[in-house]
Amino acid sequence: MSTEQIRELVDSLYRADSGRILATLIRLLGDFDLAEEAMHEAFAAALSLWPRSGVPSNPRPWLISTARFKAIDTQRRRARFDASQDEIVRYLEAQSSSAERSNQEGSLDDSLEDDRLRLIFTCCHPSLASEARVALTLREVCGLTTEEIAKAFLTTPRTLAQRIVRAKAKIREERIPYEVPAPQELPERLGAVLQVIYLVFNEGYSAAAGAEVTRAELTGEAIRLGRLLMELQPEPEVVGLLSLMLLQESRRAARTSPTGELILLENQNRALWNREQIAEGVALLEKALKYGQKSRRFGSYTLQAAIAAVHAEAESVAATDWRQIVALYDQLVRIQPSPVVQLNRAVAIAMRDGPEAGLAHIDAVLEHCSGKQGDLANYYLAHSARADMYRRLGRTAEARASYEKALALTQQEPERQFLARRLEELK
Repeated sequence: MSTEQIRELVDSLYRADSGRILATLIRLLGDFDLAEEAMHEAFAAALSLWPRSGVPSNPRPWLISTARFKAIDTQRRRARFDASQDEIVRYLEAQSSSAERSNQEGSLDDSLEDDRLRLIFTCCHPSLASEARVALTLREVCGLTTEEIAKAFLTTPRTLAQRIVRAKAKIREERIPYEVPAPQELPERLGAVLQVIYLVFNEGYSAAAGAEVTRAELTGEAIRLGRLLMELQPEPEVVGLLSLMLLQESRRAARTSPTGELILLENQNRALWNREQIAEGVALLEKALKYGQKSRRFGSYTLQAAIAAVHAEAESVAATDWRQIVALYDQLVRIQPSPVVQLNRAVAIAMRDGPEAGLAHIDAVLEHCSGKQGDLANYYLAHSARADMYRRLGRTAEARASYEKALALTQQEPERQFLARRLEELK
């Protein structure tokens, strides 16, 4: 293989496998920062060595083994200046010997698939602050940038970075174990894990920034983690979340044109929707609803899946049962009264009762949330929804002002192109 081909292969491996490799290295090395540094050194070594020595038949174990030895070398160098590092070096060397035996026995590669789930539960340990659990997992397990996580939380990158640093320090100081908790400990840890998986999916379904609307590797990873979690703990909300992700993912092929332009739900070619994913999602939803009927209550993911199922089973936007969607949002707002949920409910009301009613509800949400945590003032979709209501009402000047606000707030290129086209149409 040429140097350029090997570079492309290494880039592809990094995109597809760096998350799993990092999770395994954290298990082997016991330190987030050391594992991340060692992983990057291993990928750099691959770029340097593989053009001469050839690509290993199984690159992932090679990268893990190389990273592990890089970490040991790093700690040996530090031990020359700090005697307290000697114990760490001995621990890593012992772990290295054990891991090498596991690799020879063929079990290292098998454990890779479980390491990210173990790491998620470690990051979601109850001793960590709730917001830190999600931020740390998104950064370390799923490789999202601080800016992407901040966008998902409607907060600043600096605030997120501080949360991550504090969470890492607490894991290190309290020696939080790297393991999936025992069954009796799962309930108190499950909510944060579900939130992590859902936010990963959301970033893949609607990327915060960049040239693509979707990031299939993230939605695929979230669905994979959802399946793993359902096998481990088939609780109603776990089933509901997997249903929701499958129903949302079923529309991915129809959400952009062949040239990458954004296509709204009302204009999507529903023949492109993935019917297998819809069928599986609806079957899982029925299972989650059956669980919920026994307890006479439904969780937020199950309700969102029910909303997605109404969309998935409708032949068109006009044939969609908007009354049912609004009723489901009414239930969702009662248990999860977040600004984004209230905004989505307002948009559904507009589809049921007309744009004037929708605009009144959007304005009420914006006013109610002003200055509070989760403020929608810097959320571009709030201004985009408001602009659409003005456009449908023929209030062109106000529509233009709201589209301009939305355009200034989004960093996703297809979204920017869509908003720019809307502005052009209003001239």
